[in-house]
Amino acid sequence: MSVQDVPVRAPATVRPPILTKAYVTLGGLSFGGMASCYLLMSTMPLFAARNGGGGFGAGLTTGAMMLATILLEPVTPRMASRYGYRVTLAAALLLLGLPSLLPLASGTLPVVLLACALRGAGLGILVVAGTALIAETVAPERRSEALGIYGVAVGIPALSCLPLGLWLSEHAGFGVLFVAAAVVAVAPLVALGGLPGLRHARDGSEDAPPEHGGLIAAALRPELARPAIMFAAITFTTGVLQTFLPLAVHGATAGLAAGSLFAMSLATPFTRWLSGRFADRYGSRALLVPMVVLTTAGAATLVWTGSPVAVIVGPGLFGAGFGIAQTATLALMLGRVTRTEYGRVSALWNIAYDAGIGVGAVGFGIVVSVASYAGGFAITAGLLALTIVPVWLDRRTR
Repeated sequence: MSVQDVPVRAPATVRPPILTKAYVTLGGLSFGGMASCYLLMSTMPLFAARNGGGGFGAGLTTGAMMLATILLEPVTPRMASRYGYRVTLAAALLLLGLPSLLPLASGTLPVVLLACALRGAGLGILVVAGTALIAETVAPERRSEALGIYGVAVGIPALSCLPLGLWLSEHAGFGVLFVAAAVVAVAPLVALGGLPGLRHARDGSEDAPPEHGGLIAAALRPELARPAIMFAAITFTTGVLQTFLPLAVHGATAGLAAGSLFAMSLATPFTRWLSGRFADRYGSRALLVPMVVLTTAGAATLVWTGSPVAVIVGPGLFGAGFGIAQTATLALMLGRVTRTEYGRVSALWNIAYDAGIGVGAVGFGIVVSVASYAGGFAITAGLLALTIVPVWLDRRTR
């Protein structure tokens, strides 16, 4: 039985706090960065498609962003080691915010892809540094719940800004949208002083976080690779829905497209928080099968893209499973390593997250260029169902 599967219970009178100054500050910074991210997550593909990029160009915008995210994630622990979390997170927010203004100068596909790549770099820094900081500053017996609450904080932008971005693009124009994305990312920089000046010192001081590294070695360890593969399969579908769901229902109404994304974004943070409380008490493995069932059912429901009910229910089911997956897989991986490996686990988990989204967006774009959206969603559901294989392998490993 792994460390994660033995619930850790602190005495009732000694409950370590979660909402520390550093934790709340990190939540505010992440909220601004993710709000900027989600404002353009589904609207940048629309902008590219309407400016001559077509469906393939739409897929490339998400792919470029996720590729840059993946490239920055492995080096982020070293950035935090050299410059500290304050400078590292400041760089993340600037990279998310300022490039949002580039499409104002030119709507050509190369400029749009450059903006997406720079923003992806900022996203990669933000998600790895944020997760590692939580793991290093929150007591292990409350870690899953802390990750769940943090998931709510970064899930609120998904809940509000995915549909808000679509609404702004249709009613206020892309120019206003791009400026808004820049402002919400840069504004939280005023709160940087609330973060601890943590560094990965080499002198062995007690106050410094440990060294991070060995990402490839971590990825080759079966106990870490299995949850990462599960999560990557689920985020593959996330990339498909975030990029192509507005296009798939474009023949209906903009309100239906926004409603479908809202349903997904509403379910995700709620189940992420609940699953965190569950995992702290009973372990994370019990959550693996429900996450596969819900995500697969949600993707399969979208085969009926012409049904307004299916277009709302499907993303809602998928979002519920996705929220469980975020907490369960990350808590499972963190519970299988020592504190010195939190940074590499954070990087590995986030790479699985973003690689899945990028591959899903580009791959689905290729599929729908020769098939219907309904057929593409059917294929996606079939691939997602195969996630039960690493789940089965993990559950039989004790």
